[in-house]
Amino acid sequence: MSSPRQFKKSGGGNRGKGRGGNRGGGGGWRGPQPPPAPGRGKHGDTAEKEEAIELDGTVSAVLAGTMFRVALRNGHEVLAHISGKMRKRFIRLVVGDQVKIEMSAYDTEKARIVYRL
Repeated sequence: MSSPRQFKKSGGGNRGKGRGGNRGGGGGWRGPQPPPAPGRGKHGDTAEKEEAIELDGTVSAVLAGTMFRVALRNGHEVLAHISGKMRKRFIRLVVGDQVKIEMSAYDTEKARIVYRL
């Protein structure tokens, strides 16, 4: 009959090493950070984002990949996709629905549908 195995106790294996929490080995507290330079970073004095243009329209066609053709009240048609919150809430759109869209001033051919009226 063989004797039970005796395991040697070593210096702790991986304890306190590597990535993880505030256990030593890199990382740690870095002290106070200098203020961000003006116009840089998300906490500095950044120029305001360009305001999105909000318009109302009617869904004129349902396309593949949750894309829609939306006819605006001024006669233009834009290609629009559903915003993330509408996807999350499973808001369904069909031809003829009144919607509120947002579009960038830089590209007036594409838009994002943000609300079903």
